[in-house]
Amino acid sequence: MTRNLPEHPASYRDPAGFVFIRDGRVYRQVAPAYADDYRLLMDSGLYEKLVAEQLLIPHEEVEAGTLLPLQLPVISYPCEWSPDQLKDAALLTLKIMRIAIDHGMILKDASPRNIQWLNARPLFIDTLSFERYDPAHPWIAYRQFCESFLFPLYLHHYFRQGIHRTLAAYPEGMPAGALLPLLPLKSRLRAGVWLHVVLPAIVVNSGKAGRVGKARPAGQISFDKRKLLLLIGNLEDSLRGLRTEASHAIGWSRYYSETIMSQAYVQEKEKLFREMIAAIDFGSALDLGANDGYFSQILAEKKARVIAVDDQWACTNTLYRAAATAASEGIASPTSEGNSSRASGGHIYPLCVDIAEPTPASGFANTERSSFTERAQCDLVVALAVVHHLVLTKNIPFGLLADYLAILTRQWLIIEFVPVSDEKASALIRDKPVFHKPYDPDAFEAQFALLFSIEQKQLIPGTERILYLMRKKADAI
Repeated sequence: MTRNLPEHPASYRDPAGFVFIRDGRVYRQVAPAYADDYRLLMDSGLYEKLVAEQLLIPHEEVEAGTLLPLQLPVISYPCEWSPDQLKDAALLTLKIMRIAIDHGMILKDASPRNIQWLNARPLFIDTLSFERYDPAHPWIAYRQFCESFLFPLYLHHYFRQGIHRTLAAYPEGMPAGALLPLLPLKSRLRAGVWLHVVLPAIVVNSGKAGRVGKARPAGQISFDKRKLLLLIGNLEDSLRGLRTEASHAIGWSRYYSETIMSQAYVQEKEKLFREMIAAIDFGSALDLGANDGYFSQILAEKKARVIAVDDQWACTNTLYRAAATAASEGIASPTSEGNSSRASGGHIYPLCVDIAEPTPASGFANTERSSFTERAQCDLVVALAVVHHLVLTKNIPFGLLADYLAILTRQWLIIEFVPVSDEKASALIRDKPVFHKPYDPDAFEAQFALLFSIEQKQLIPGTERILYLMRKKADAI
């Protein structure tokens, strides 16, 4: 089974094994060089404990060294997360470190890409990231942990800009030397900043590291288990002391709770929306411009898997916290029974993504990580109060927008048209007289009709806004 299998393009990073796909399922192959560490993971009780506590992805060993993990329904990357998501992923990594040490093992890397989400909970997915713990050696992943988790959160703590752009700019982590000049001087009064940021930056800048990027930061010295646990505790305290929530409304983060449109508009739109989704079948939905998740939660009531996307980190953060709270009530542990084990259910996956500039494919040769467009395809796409932003603000023509939505949806589209006479739309063009014309329902329908059939068209009472239910044509993109 394991002969002549094409490895996933990102597998070169870890010689302990590789990932491959067969018949639509993702497998992990353990390399002979990692066999001893893998057996320690399984025989020490560490794997069993981590899976029981829903911290590590479960797997079935279908052949010697060939693992079939639980198949995750949604894959996302750290540059698409909210601050609270990154913080929870960091604390999960440290919790796993504590448990691993008690079982004679340690994490050899600490990348946030080792984390995915299941039922709004972080889940460690790199089964081959554990190795035998040697108290005579430092934690080699300490620097990676700081640069990938702690430093972006420090930057957000002081400047409240989210972490998605930072991690997009620094996909392998933000060096201490790049972070330190950006932080306010008062930040150096924090013990965590001094230990984890200032001292490593000083070592690098002094040239004692040999060359930039190969410094041994504070903590990467030989110390025993007690000192390692103290370091972990300090990192946990530093993370918990960082603010991740929005201190005030940002952008459109209170669109539905404090909209200039009346609550009657929201109620009428919800009524029409519920009628439309009741008339169709779908197991997955992509909510574009989800805002605080008002309609995402309605979709989840249908037991659908919902990817809720917004370009405002505060919206994504609020929705993630709500989804995490809801999911924590009565969620059963994932199991690995049977080759077809697959995570499912009506749960929300909040992501911070700008639809006008979706996450591209990335990594070596742009093959390690797939694009948002490829990963986000669903049975139903919902685009409520989004078209006027994309067309009037971003200058995306109706035709290009229709093309893209036809790629994202497998079958259904619910979309809202907002005319320029609408107060929200007119505000967008107040200082921008030039935009794609004609911008009206006829032009909108003409372009979308090339790829979709219009199943329902409803004027939202009390407004000039129109809600459409469309079905993608068989010969569409």
